[in-house]
Amino acid sequence: MKVLIIGGYGLIGAACLRALRQAGFAVTGVGRDVDAARKVDPDGEWIIRDVTKLSVEDWQRLTADKDVVINASGALQDGARDSLHAIHVTAVERLTEALADTSTRLVHISAVGASQTAKLDFFATKGQGETIIRQSSADWVILRPALVIGQEAYGGTALLRAAAALPMLAPHFIPDVTVQTVFLNDVAQAVVQAARGEIPHGTLADLTEPEGRSLSATIRTIRRWIGFADPRATIPVPTVFMSILAKCADALGYLGWRSPLRSNALAALADGIEGDPDAWLKAGGTPCRSLDETLSAMPATVQERWFARLYLLFPLGVALLSVFWILSGIIGVTEYDRAAAILTTRGMSGGLAPTAVFAGSIMDIALGLAILWRPWVRAASLGMVIVSLGYLVGGSMMTPDLWADPLGPFVKVLPSLGLALFVAAIAKDR
Repeated sequence: MKVLIIGGYGLIGAACLRALRQAGFAVTGVGRDVDAARKVDPDGEWIIRDVTKLSVEDWQRLTADKDVVINASGALQDGARDSLHAIHVTAVERLTEALADTSTRLVHISAVGASQTAKLDFFATKGQGETIIRQSSADWVILRPALVIGQEAYGGTALLRAAAALPMLAPHFIPDVTVQTVFLNDVAQAVVQAARGEIPHGTLADLTEPEGRSLSATIRTIRRWIGFADPRATIPVPTVFMSILAKCADALGYLGWRSPLRSNALAALADGIEGDPDAWLKAGGTPCRSLDETLSAMPATVQERWFARLYLLFPLGVALLSVFWILSGIIGVTEYDRAAAILTTRGMSGGLAPTAVFAGSIMDIALGLAILWRPWVRAASLGMVIVSLGYLVGGSMMTPDLWADPLGPFVKVLPSLGLALFVAAIAKDR
């Protein structure tokens, strides 16, 4: 059987791709980022397209020879790279129309809590997409995972790992809510069951463990799983602080950053993540494992501990590099005459020195701004490395005495160079 997986390199899509191939399906992935696609499945068959721009006719061509279509595409919040309505509603409407009155089965991945009447736009648009599918003549199954926990960390599950890694402290925020989880492998196997036809047409089911727990208890459980010592203190996080943090994360969303601290993510947590597994079990689905069973099925290693600690340090590193390079450029412009004088006293011509100072300052500011745009983080970091090396080599030739300067203008370039290499090394989020 031939399967098309939309969003095939995402957290859920990639797991479904692997599980379906292992089950004997011929799998083709769809996504808009060729680099991300090749990292997930280097030798696989990929169609690189932006699903929000595909017409009904485009979908008909892409699905013409497919037995099953898995829609695992989605976004948490509007941003520079995402439009909730375009992904959850418009694309779903066109895809469903293309599959109407065909024998191709549509397995749609939604989310626990999806409803047209939901206050949160994420759940509301997911609900609109579900309604479009349910009212169509397509052969459909809709699966609604709870909070997905898998070996790969992304989004909310990455944030839980980071919260669990705080040294000696345990954050306590959004109390009195219940969180239910689902093992990523269980979601993938549910998709395999639906693709095989083992789940009846018209099934709408939550994929979730039977019981939930508080968010704080969830973080403590993950902390023990990773292998960190129990916290010595619990720190209440004020709601106003979380709101400010969410607004900042929302603003960064328009620079391409998909932070799990954005308003939608925190609002979803504040409402709780609860589902009912009964519909899935009645449809013949395999029961989903509890959080304890999930974690025991994927023992934590040193990679987990590294990731958990580095997750929050990465944006800090980006911020420090941005501030350092922008300030460096601004100081170069404001202290233009003094900087040029340093070069002229070392033998550079009076005409070239001001040009060099101005060009260097503009380059510094440009790199400091470029690293804030998420798609350019790695390129900007490597640019900082190259420019830093250029400064050190050129400066050593022109002004070698500055290596012995008490304020260490050359020596201080070395840690910023190292930080840029660190950021470049972990810049990819998939």
